[in-house]
Amino acid sequence: MSAATQTAQQNPITRTIAADMEAVNGVIRQRLQSDVALVNQIAEYIISAGGKRIRPVLVLLLANAYGYQGAGHHELAAVVEFIHTATLLHDDVVDESSMRRGRQTANAMFGNAASVLVGDYLYSRAFEMMTSLDDMRVMEILSRATTVIAEGEVLQLLNMHDPDVTQDSYLNVIRSKTAKLFEAAAQLGALVAGADNAQIDAAGEYGRSLGTAFQLIDDVLDYAGDATEIGKNVGDDLREGKPTLPLIYVMENGSAEQRELIRSCIEQGDETHFDAVLAAVTTSGALDYTRRAAEAAAKRAADAIADLPESEFKQSLLQLCRFAVDRNH
Repeated sequence: MSAATQTAQQNPITRTIAADMEAVNGVIRQRLQSDVALVNQIAEYIISAGGKRIRPVLVLLLANAYGYQGAGHHELAAVVEFIHTATLLHDDVVDESSMRRGRQTANAMFGNAASVLVGDYLYSRAFEMMTSLDDMRVMEILSRATTVIAEGEVLQLLNMHDPDVTQDSYLNVIRSKTAKLFEAAAQLGALVAGADNAQIDAAGEYGRSLGTAFQLIDDVLDYAGDATEIGKNVGDDLREGKPTLPLIYVMENGSAEQRELIRSCIEQGDETHFDAVLAAVTTSGALDYTRRAAEAAAKRAADAIADLPESEFKQSLLQLCRFAVDRNH
C-alpha cells in the first residue's frame, strides 16, 4: 500500500475515496513527465509537498456522491490539481513568498524565472489533458475558471497596499482567486457523473462557498496561527501589504489609533509592528468577525447539497464544511 493510500485511509474525510486518490496520484505522476529535467524537478518538488488536495477531493467526492462508476474523474481531478499548482507557483513569485507547506517555495529554491515557466508548463499540460477528454462542457468550466482566477490575481495586485479596500471588493477577490477553482472542481465532479444542470449549479455553490470559508480561515490563521502548523510564515499577508478581511474590519470598526496603525502597515507592508496589529485585530473583534463570516460561508456550502442523496460521500462533503472552519492549518 502506498503512502498516499495510507494517508487517505487515515483521514476520515477522504477514507471513502482512498483508492480514487491513489489513482489520481498515479495520473499526476504520469502526466508530469517531461523531456526537460528541470520541469520534472520543480513539478515533482511542488506536487510531493502534499497539501490538503481539497480541489481534487471535491471532484472525487461529488462524482461518487452522484453514483459515477467510470475513471474519468481521476483525470479531471489531476487537471484541477495541475491548475492549482500552477497558480501556487505564480502566486509565490508575485508575493515573493519563501515558505509554503512547511518548506521553501519553488521560487526560493529554483528562482523566479524557472517557477513562472514551470507554472506555464503545468497550465499547458492541464489544457492538453482537458482537450483529450473531448467534452465541451468540461472545457467551458475549466477555461472560464482559469480566466476568473487570473482576473482575481490582478484584482488582488491592485488592492495591495490599499487600506481603503472595502469588504465587498475583497470578497470579490476571494470569489475569483480562490473560490472559483473550488467551484469548478465541484461542478466537474457532478458533471462527469451525469448530474443535471440544477445539480451541477448546486455543486458549484457548494464549492464556491466552501472555498470562501477556507480563504477566510486562512486570513484568520495568518494572524492567529502557528507557522509550524499552517506551513507558511505568520504575518506574510501583512508583509505583502494585503488588506485581508481582519484588517478591513479594523479599518471600518476600530479606534482611530488602530485604524492609523493598520493604514500605515498596509501602505508600507510593515510587519515590524505585527504584535500591535495582532492586538488590534484581536481586541477589535476582527478575528471573531472573520471566523463568523467563514462559518456562514460553510453553512451555505452545506445547505447547497441538502438535496444530495444520503451517502458516505455526502457525509464527507459535510465534514469538509466543518473542517474548513475548525482547522488550525
